[in-house]
Amino acid sequence: MSYSQQALEKIENGDIKEANRLYAWALRKDDDDTLNSFAEELYSLGFDNKAKRIYENLLKKYPDEDSLHVNLADIEIGQGNADGALQHLALVKPTSDAYLQSLLVSADLYQTEELYEVSEQKLLEAQRIAPDEQVVLFALGEFYNMMQNYKKAASYYLTLIKQGVLSLSAVNLVARLATAYAGMGKFETSMAYFEQIKAADKTPDILFQQGFVYLQLKNYDQAITLLTQLRDTNPDYVSLYPILATAQEKNGDHKAAYKTIQEGIGFDEYNEDLFIQAAQLANELQKPEDVEKNLKKALAINPEQMKAVVQLSNLYIQQNRFQANFDLLKPYIQENDLDPQIYWNIAVSDEHLEKFVEAKEAYQNAYPFFTNNADFLHAAVYFFRQVGAQEWVLKSLHAYLKLVPDDSEFSDMLNEYESNDF
Repeated sequence: MSYSQQALEKIENGDIKEANRLYAWALRKDDDDTLNSFAEELYSLGFDNKAKRIYENLLKKYPDEDSLHVNLADIEIGQGNADGALQHLALVKPTSDAYLQSLLVSADLYQTEELYEVSEQKLLEAQRIAPDEQVVLFALGEFYNMMQNYKKAASYYLTLIKQGVLSLSAVNLVARLATAYAGMGKFETSMAYFEQIKAADKTPDILFQQGFVYLQLKNYDQAITLLTQLRDTNPDYVSLYPILATAQEKNGDHKAAYKTIQEGIGFDEYNEDLFIQAAQLANELQKPEDVEKNLKKALAINPEQMKAVVQLSNLYIQQNRFQANFDLLKPYIQENDLDPQIYWNIAVSDEHLEKFVEAKEAYQNAYPFFTNNADFLHAAVYFFRQVGAQEWVLKSLHAYLKLVPDDSEFSDMLNEYESNDF
C-alpha cells in the first residue's frame, strides 16, 4: 500500500498527526501518478494547501502539463487569489486537452468576481467545444439557476435528465428542475417533478423546496406535514420556520404559527425577519405586549428596518402613546424616501402633542401619498381646518368627496367654504 493510501486512511480515521507524517513520506517515495491522485483526494477533503504543494511539485517536473495549471487555478480561486488563478489559466492554450476544463474553472473565477457576462461567455464557449459534455451542460444549468434565469436553467437540466442523468456532482437534477419551474411560477409542473423523487432521496433542501411549493399551491396541510417532518429531523434548518409558520397561519392555526416562529428565533436570534413575523402573529393573537417586544428586538438588530419601525409606530398610534411614537420616529424624520405611513404617523403624534407647525408640515408631506385614502383625508380636513389652513382644507375636501361623495357633513362644509370664497 502506498504512503498516499495510508495517509488517506489515517485522515478517514481522524489521525491527522500520523496522516501528516505519511504525507511527508508520500512526497518522497510515491510515484507521480499516485501523487496526482492523492492531491485530487486531498483537495476533495478540503486539504487545499497539501494538494497545492503536490501539484506545484509535479508542475516543476512536468511544466507542460496543463491539467496541473487548471487544478492549481481551482485551488487559488478557493483561497481567494484571483490573480494567481488567472496566471495559471492564461498558460492553458485553446489547443490543449485541458482547455475545456480551464474554461469551466475560468467561469467559476469570474463568478466569484461577479463578472457574470464573462462567466457566461466562458461556459458557452465550453458548450461550443463539447456540446454534449454533461459537466458543461450542468455548469450552464447551475449558472442560469444562480442568475435566476430559470427558463434557461430548466432547459439544461431537462436535457441531462432526458439523457438519463438524474444526479451529477451530488446534485439531484430532478429537484433542480422542479425548483427551476417553481422559480418560473409553474408550481403545478414543479410539484409533478418533486413527486417523482423517492422519499429516500429527499435531502433537507428538497423537503424544504417541496414544502414551499405546496404553500404556493395553497395545499397547506401537505406543506405543514412536509415541513414538520423536516423540523423534526433537522431542527436547525432555520429557513423552514417562517414558511411553516405561514402555512399554519394560512390554515387558521395562529397559535401554532406563533409557536413555530418562536422556535425559529431560538435557532436564529439575530434574524430580524423572524421577529417581524412574530410581531405580526402576536398582533393576530391580540398580544400587544408581544408585538412591541418583537418589534423592538427587530430594531435592536437593524435600526433601519423600516417595516418594523412602521409597525411599531402604528401600534403606538393605536394605543394613543403619542410621545412614544414621536420618540420612535424622531431619528428618521430627516431621512429621504421615508415610508409614507411614517409621515402620517408623525402628523398624528405632533397634532396630539400640540406641535401644530410640525404637524402641518407632516400632513403636507404625507398628503401626496394618500390622496386615495379616505381616512387620511378625513383627518387632514379637520386638522387643516383647526389650524386655519384654508387652501389645504379645500384641497383635502375635494379629494375626500371624490372618494366619499355621499358624506353630507363634508359636502355641507365644502359648500360653506366655497360660498364664503375661501
